[in-house]
Amino acid sequence: MLSILGPSQPEPPVFEQFRPHRRTTLRFDDVVVAVEGHQQPSRENVESILALGRELAEGEPLHLLVHCLAGVSRSTAAAAILMAQANPGREAQVFDELFELRPRAWPNSRMIGHADALLGCGGAMTAALQRYYLDAAGRFRGLADAIRAIKHRAHEVPQV
Repeated sequence: MLSILGPSQPEPPVFEQFRPHRRTTLRFDDVVVAVEGHQQPSRENVESILALGRELAEGEPLHLLVHCLAGVSRSTAAAAILMAQANPGREAQVFDELFELRPRAWPNSRMIGHADALLGCGGAMTAALQRYYLDAAGRFRGLADAIRAIKHRAHEVPQV
């Protein structure tokens, strides 16, 4: 399990009911630019996600639960990062697959930017995310409006 929680968010009590499992927990806020009082996703956070991906690739096939508070931004960015790591050169297809898994996703662009650099994608992952945003904004106006209403994330929403 990959848990992405806010810096002061408590562990979800429901996890105590799960069978023994391996869990990686990262703590940062869902912001994409510096916002006073909030912790941005760092390059080190994305390096931790990629390290988990390398560990998973070496072992037996298994199921991975990736979650955050709302299941829209940080967890979907982490899932896209793991899929891109496992499928080099297929950045556009990663977001198509993400859409199939989580249609109302709005991956955190800061996390994707870090992954683009760390994976050596040369901007391909960021460009694929921008195309994804354009498509998602057209399909889900309510989601695009909700993201646009977040002052520090409004720039992520393309005009459709």
